[in-house]
Parts: sequence; C-alpha cells; structure tokens
Amino acid sequence: MNPLRSVGARLSLALLLVVAGSLTLVYLVVIPSLQSRLIDSKIAQLRSSESRLLGQYSSDYPFFATDAADVVNARVVLFHVLDLNPPSLQSIQDSFGGPSSVDVENDPVALRAAVSGNLEKGSVDRRDGHFAEIAFSATDGNIILVSSALGDTLDAVGVARQRLLIAGGIVLALVLVLGYFAAWMFARRIRRLERAAERISSGRFDDAIVDRGQDEIGQLARAFERMRLRLAQLDRARREFIANASHELRTPLFSLGGFLELLDDEELDPATRDEFLATARDQVTRLTKLATELLDLSRLDAGQIEIEREPVSLAGTARLVADEFAAVGKRTEHTLAVDADEDAVALGDEQRVVQIIRSLVENAVVHTPPGTRVLVRAERSRAGVSLSVEDDGPGIAHEHLGHVFERFYRGDGSRASGSGLGLAIALELARVMGGTLELESVDGRTVFRLTLPSAEMPETGTPSPLEPVEA
Repeated sequence: MNPLRSVGARLSLALLLVVAGSLTLVYLVVIPSLQSRLIDSKIAQLRSSESRLLGQYSSDYPFFATDAADVVNARVVLFHVLDLNPPSLQSIQDSFGGPSSVDVENDPVALRAAVSGNLEKGSVDRRDGHFAEIAFSATDGNIILVSSALGDTLDAVGVARQRLLIAGGIVLALVLVLGYFAAWMFARRIRRLERAAERISSGRFDDAIVDRGQDEIGQLARAFERMRLRLAQLDRARREFIANASHELRTPLFSLGGFLELLDDEELDPATRDEFLATARDQVTRLTKLATELLDLSRLDAGQIEIEREPVSLAGTARLVADEFAAVGKRTEHTLAVDADEDAVALGDEQRVVQIIRSLVENAVVHTPPGTRVLVRAERSRAGVSLSVEDDGPGIAHEHLGHVFERFYRGDGSRASGSGLGLAIALELARVMGGTLELESVDGRTVFRLTLPSAEMPETGTPSPLEPVEA
C-alpha cells in the first residue's frame, strides 16, 4: 500500500492542513489587526495633544513649532493656507528646522484639515518612513500638523510577525510528527480489525478481537467480537447440523438397505416378510418425517414459510390432538386429558398451531415412563391465550433445560429418540406467529406453554375446520 494513501497519512495531513490554515489565518488577520491597533493608539496619543498646542499657540512667536515638538515629542509643522481651491499650503515653521519643509508641504492630512476646518488624522508614507499624523486649524486659520514616526511601532509588529512565523514552523513540524504518530496508532487499531475481518471471512473464529478503547473504534471492535462469537456459534451449529442430519438419514437408509437384502431371500416365511415390511415402512415414515422437518427448518431460516392470520380455537385444537394420540396413549400406557376454555381463541395459523401441539404431546409421550398423565390445557389470560402440554413425569434435568429447543439436541437418557428437530421447529413457528413457547420443569412437573395473541371467536360460533364435530 502506498504510505500516502494510508489512513494515518491522511489524518496527519488533514491535521497539518488544519493547523497550517489556523496559523495562516492568524498571520493574515491578527498581525494586520495588531498593526492597525498600534497605529490607532499612536494617533489617539497625538490627538490628546490638540488642546495643549492650541493653548500655547501664538502666530507671533517664532519658536512655537520647536517648543510644541518638545511638548508632544513629535514633529510639529505650522502651515499658512494659500488657497482652498485647490488647497495649497506654505510651511511657516517646522520643528525639524532646515532650509525647507518640502516633504510635508503637500501632506494629505494637512490638506484635508485646511479644507474641512476640523481635526483630521491618518497615517502617511514618505521617503523617510511611515508616520502617524493629526492636523487641525489654529485660531488664526493656520494649520498645525503633528507627525510622529511609526518606525518603532512597525519594528515591533515585524518582530511579532517573525516570531509568529518561527513558532508556526515549529508547531507545524510538531503537528506533523505527533499527528502522524497518533494517526498511525489509530490506523493500527483499524488494521487489527481488518485482519480480524479477514480471519472471520476465511472461516477462522478462534482468535478473540480485543480493543480496550472507549471510543468508536473500541465499540466497533466489541461489535466485531460479538459477531465473531455469534458466527462461531452458528458455524458449530452448522457442522453439528450436517453431522446429525447425515447420521439421521444414514441410519434409516442403512436399515432399509439391510431389510431389502433380507427380503430377497426366497426362504423367508410370510410372517417374517410382513414384519420386515412393517419395519421398512416405519423407516420410510421416519425418513419422510425427517425430510419434512428439514424442509420446515430451511423455510423458517430463509423466512419463506407462509403463515395465516386467522382466529383459531385452542379448545378445538387441544381436543383434536388428544384424539390423534389416544391410540398411542393406550399403547404406551399414558393417560391423555384435555382441560379447555372455550373462550381461548388465538390469532394464528391453525395448521401450524396443530403442528406445534402435536410435537409437544409426542415429546411428552415419548420421554415419560408408562403411567404418566399428559394434560393438554387451553386457557385465556391477560397476556393472551395459551395452550400448554404438561406431564407429571420425572421432569427434565437441570443441565438439559437450556438446550431442549436446540436443533438435533436429544437428552442422554435411554428414552431419547427422534430427530431432535420437533421442539426447535415448534419454537420458530411460535415466534413467526408472534407468540412464545416456554418451558417449565419443577419437581417432576414439566410444562410446555404456547402463548399466542388473542382473537375473538367468530360470531356464528362455527367450529374450526380441525375441531372434531360431534354427530
């Protein structure tokens, strides 16, 4: 990379330009302003001498200009007005002495005073320097000019200008060095974030991103660290998902392959053949269920699953699912019961609500021992309407509570079975419908509670299409 294109170089150059611009502004504004103030101060000092000079003025006194110069510590010239159109003056007395006062005979300040009759002031340039002057009329119409050299004043301004240039050069050099160092340190932190982003983009999530600064770069680094942890978690979940999905698919496929080879044996008796076919059908059902669950997960992740928004009778849904699992409950010696509030009407997708409750009831039947009571309860509360599945089985171990909704997660007990996707799909479907799915497991009582937004029952009282209708 070209060093001049780096962030550090650009920041230091920007700082250098700002400081240089500030110093230039000071040089162009402050120095002329200082010079103007000093000249005005000198002129004001001369103006204060007007009354004293008029008080001792006498046209008959030949040494007026010389004595007045000693009083005001400046050159004093007395003019006689020859003409006003155009104005013309003749020097009568000059405190400088000498044969002539030709250098001041056409003095612009004195000429203005002759025309206006008032006190005039200003600064003029002559061959021998720059002067601050005032001119005013005497009692007899003559013009008194007081002129003071500004050499010392302008020398002081020149010294200030020179020192400002020297100090400005030193400051610019320090700014260039310190600014580049500070910008380099700043850019170094950005480069660390760049390298971290490259590592993350290449799939390496092991190295932590650390920046203890409290500024925007530190906040960005902490955001990168949160992103790294989240991506690492998602990457682990992806690898586990692929491994578990492969295992779940391989097991029934391997089993089906074995049964097909056994069915090729012509010596199999009909009873054994029927048993093998029934087992093969179970494996096909298992594969179909797994494929459906994987398809649902992919649609949920892509945000492409379609959800209806309509009133759903949770009481009818509870009875429907309980009827579906009645035969399963008898076979597994589970007692299924329904406690339904007819006013519990939710706003959601009826098919998806049934899918969620079906997964919850199946989970309760599969993971609890025979003789366990499973209760499906529909109720209405201030928070909305809810449909819960609770059992009085052994409960869920504390170390498993935070993982039951993870994909492919299954307990390590002997009763763990299934793909481990049902509860994960149920949780995502609840969220998509604007609801929640929560778990409570205390003292051998396990409750999965689906809460959905409340809706009003249809005015006709027509039961839901999925709700069983008594003949």
